[in-house]
This record gives sequence, C-alpha cells and structure tokens, in this order.
Amino acid sequence: MRRSRITAYVTSLLLAVGLALTGAATAQASGAAAATGYVALGDSYSSGVGAGSYISSSGDCKRSTKAYPYLWAAAHSPSSFDFTACSGARTGDVTANQLGPLSSSTGLVSISIGGNDAGFSDVMTTCVLQSESTCLARIATAKAYVDSTLPGQLDTVYSAISAKAPAAHVVVLGYPRFYKLSGSCVAGLSDTKRAAINGAADYLDSAIAKRAADHGFTFGDVRGTFTGHEICSGDAWLHSLNWLNIGESYHPTASGHSGGYLPVFTGVA
Repeated sequence: MRRSRITAYVTSLLLAVGLALTGAATAQASGAAAATGYVALGDSYSSGVGAGSYISSSGDCKRSTKAYPYLWAAAHSPSSFDFTACSGARTGDVTANQLGPLSSSTGLVSISIGGNDAGFSDVMTTCVLQSESTCLARIATAKAYVDSTLPGQLDTVYSAISAKAPAAHVVVLGYPRFYKLSGSCVAGLSDTKRAAINGAADYLDSAIAKRAADHGFTFGDVRGTFTGHEICSGDAWLHSLNWLNIGESYHPTASGHSGGYLPVFTGVA
C-alpha cells in the first residue's frame, strides 16, 4: 500500500513537471511567433542614400528598395515591415520621429545611428577642402564628442527601443572604413588624411559597439565585408566625393548594401 502511494505520488509529480515544461515551451513559442515584425530605424546608411531606386513616398528620407533593410525584408517576409530610417537622422530624430511602429509584436529591429551626431559630414568636408592639420584637428574634435556626449545619446535611443519593443532582437549596424590607403586617387586627401578618417570610423564603431553590448543588443560590424571595396580600391562599394550629387558622397552604393551590409545583418538577425 505504501509503495502504491509512493508510486502514485511520483507519477503525479512527473506529470505535473511535464505539463509545466510543456506549458512553458508553448508560451515561449507563442511569444516568439507573436513577435515577428521587423522595423528598420536609423540614418542614411540604413535608409539607402547612395543606392538609388528611392521610394517616392519617402521624400527627403530617401529610403531605397536597394537598401539592406528592404532587401532583407524581401528575402525573409516578416509578418510586418516598417521602414522609418531617414537621411540625415541624428539620435534625437530617431526618438522623435522613427519609433512609432515599435510594439510588443516587433521581433527584429535594425539601426545605424551616431555618425551625424559626431559630425561625419563636416569632418569629410573639412578634410577634403582644407589642410591636413585642419583635418586632423576636426577629427580630434569629433572623437572628443564621441567620448563625452555620444554614449549618452545612444543610451537614450537604445533604452527607448527596448521600452517600446521589449521582445525585439536589436541589431546595431556600424560604419565601414572609407579609404584604401595605398596609392592616390582622391584630390586633396593624403594618406595621412585617409588613415585619420579610417581611424575615426574605427573609433566611432568601437563606441557604438560598446553601448550596444551594454544594452544587450547585437553589433553588426561591416568593416570586414567592405575590406577591398573602399574608396580607391578599384572596386569601391562607397561613393567618393560627387560634386553633382553631394548627398550621395561617402555613402554605400547598391553593391555596398547587397554585398556589404546585407550579409552582416543576415548573419546576426
């Protein structure tokens, strides 16, 4: 009799545990299935400036059908796709204008942001048009900003994303190095200037990667895929200075998105 009671007790316990585990697995599966929407946030490196084929309704944001978010969505068919990245965006623009589509059903978020805050455009203009010493001084100022101010701005954006889309896997994409350092192909840019610009890109990427990691986000490093495809490489995936279309200067081409950004994002999404 005693043995029968023990057997019955153990059987009931095992059944209860089994039901609990099954229930937990079902709940996790349901949560994963529910959070399947994809939202693409960020600046011109996410909207696709330089890739062409701009969506007319996106206006000055210049969202491209050849940008990596659009290409990924076309290949993977998420349950929903919201493309709010915008040319010229800074961290404050993301929090003010781009987070609307985020919700508990958002399963994936991508973002590139921080370059405009750090003054990337002004750095490039200064280095192209002015002396080497002025270029290096402007880069030093940008690095100081990355040290002192940008981390807090990134924290604000990343915290807002987590608050609005708590179930989302967030991928933060970095920026490529811009120049191959051997030879001469760009007027006004010495190897010293080019090396300093590349170093500034590395500095920015390191800061962004650290903030992303501290928020539990994944950092997508595109420097490897762009190696061999920098400006002056002979097979560049980045636009050089274009006086006829200044806005596309120093942005990825369509090949830069399909061959540089998309594989990195796909690998960690």
